[in-house]
Amino acid sequence: MATLRKELRLGTPPGEVWEAVRDVGALHTRLVPGFVVDTKLEPGARVVTFANGLVAREPIVSIEEARRRLVWGATGGRTTHYNAALEVLPDGAGTRLLWTIDLLPDEMAAAVEAMQDQGLAAMARALERAG
Repeated sequence: MATLRKELRLGTPPGEVWEAVRDVGALHTRLVPGFVVDTKLEPGARVVTFANGLVAREPIVSIEEARRRLVWGATGGRTTHYNAALEVLPDGAGTRLLWTIDLLPDEMAAAVEAMQDQGLAAMARALERAG
């Protein structure tokens, strides 16, 4: 199983970042605008349309308020297994985001990692507080 683990450091306080992360129906407006173009909520999941045309159903596994940790899966893409966690951690006056993805088949790792990098760039644009 391939594991992708990426970090993003932001100057924005963790509480503000968590508010955007935990708003699971607003990916396209609050967290990753431009990377995700639409998000629709359904019971226990969201249906996400990415800018590249991919549509995936993402079951929400957990929203852990105390740990500021969101966990979700994905179906409808080219992976046979996809599980991700996004953690919002304090980092001085700012935030460290930790995004971990486990996926199968391993051959999809490069394509998923490219999308993860695009998602992180969109998060940085949306969440970074101007200094």
